[in-house]
Amino acid sequence: MANYKNGDTASWDAAQVRHSQAERRPQNKSTRRKKRRRINPFLAVILYVLIVAAASATLAGVGWLLASDLCAFNRGEKTTSTVEISAGDTLNTVSDKLHEAGLIRYKWFFKLFAKVTKAEDKIGIGTYELNNDMDYHALISGMRNSSGSMSADTVTVTIPEGYTVSQTIRLLAEKGVNSEEKLLEAAKTADFNYDFIDNESEDVSRLEGFLFPDTYEFYVNHNPKSALERLINNFEQKMGEDVLEEVEASPYSLKEIVTIASLIEKETDGSDQAMIASVIYNRLADTGSHGTYRMLQIDAALLYALPDHQGAITSADLETDSPYNLRKYAGLPPTPIANPGMASINAALYPTTENYVFTHRPLHQAGFTAVSDDPAVFVKGLGREKNIWVIGGNTILAPLLDGDLVDHLIVQVAPVLLGEGIPLFTQGEALRRFRLEAVKQYGQFAELVYGRL
Repeated sequence: MANYKNGDTASWDAAQVRHSQAERRPQNKSTRRKKRRRINPFLAVILYVLIVAAASATLAGVGWLLASDLCAFNRGEKTTSTVEISAGDTLNTVSDKLHEAGLIRYKWFFKLFAKVTKAEDKIGIGTYELNNDMDYHALISGMRNSSGSMSADTVTVTIPEGYTVSQTIRLLAEKGVNSEEKLLEAAKTADFNYDFIDNESEDVSRLEGFLFPDTYEFYVNHNPKSALERLINNFEQKMGEDVLEEVEASPYSLKEIVTIASLIEKETDGSDQAMIASVIYNRLADTGSHGTYRMLQIDAALLYALPDHQGAITSADLETDSPYNLRKYAGLPPTPIANPGMASINAALYPTTENYVFTHRPLHQAGFTAVSDDPAVFVKGLGREKNIWVIGGNTILAPLLDGDLVDHLIVQVAPVLLGEGIPLFTQGEALRRFRLEAVKQYGQFAELVYGRL
């Protein structure tokens, strides 16, 4: 401590300050360089504008696509689709169905729109005809049901084949669809927009045959007209273009075909519809040579005219003076007598039976039973309504003609078609029933050129 001097202290402090300043100088230079690297304000503005423009264009494009779907723009050629909404559907499944039908493009956007507009309280169960010209609002309105929404209480009803209008209405009432009185009133007086419904009539029979038997979902307290219309619409859908073309090609109207089908439905055990159809057509074609004179003699039609009948039919019942008494009146009853299922309708359109064929050669056509016995002997043991199909010459045909053994004989087929030809009732009947494209006559033979059965 004795050697310590004040000058030493000042000298040390000055040296220390110089050393510290020397260490800081490079750092200050670096800092100054970084401040000089500034982005050009003009370029920054341009970059900002480009980002905003790109984002705006993207949003505008997306917005246009969504707006186009919302408003049904640019949907192309108009198409119509059938969409069925059931009680188990949600907005998710409804969106799926509309998308599958090509009615919307963006399911998520439709669901968002539907939630905002509370569509779940508007869309009801039912089958709807919608088209791709409909915007979101129109689609939702097109699926509106006055009886209730998807969240309303529903009931499932299975209507058996062969039920009459009265039985169907009674069943619907029992299940809580609506009261029997209101349903009957709708059946009598409601205006149904179908060509085959007689809106001038106020009898429930105007709907007979057209309330298609099936399983349905209805609202509890469903609108009566709407409930019945669902069954009628199902009938129209089941007919389809192919079936209606078959009806138009036949000599019978749609109502007559349905009437024949209803007779089949009430007579069948579930396996013999085609046979019953053949019997009906055979009797309708009889001009009296075998004593039936177009009398169908089907007592189920008489019972339709006697709805309160109990027990077996009596001789007094058979004297009932009614056009539904097919033992007193020839031809078909004035209306169908029940609502037939599709099997009976198909049988009415395509009647067939077990077919017995006499020919000199084997027949390789499905559905034919070849017979080598004496034709006259064999036919005597058969029912008169069996179809006896003759392929060959007079050696087969003559004994049957001479013995007056069959109700309907088949025009003979030319030898060149043996084993391949389709038999013929009469030329006109064959053209209708078997869709023959041509029938060429060669004396006692006929050559059949057919399309499809």
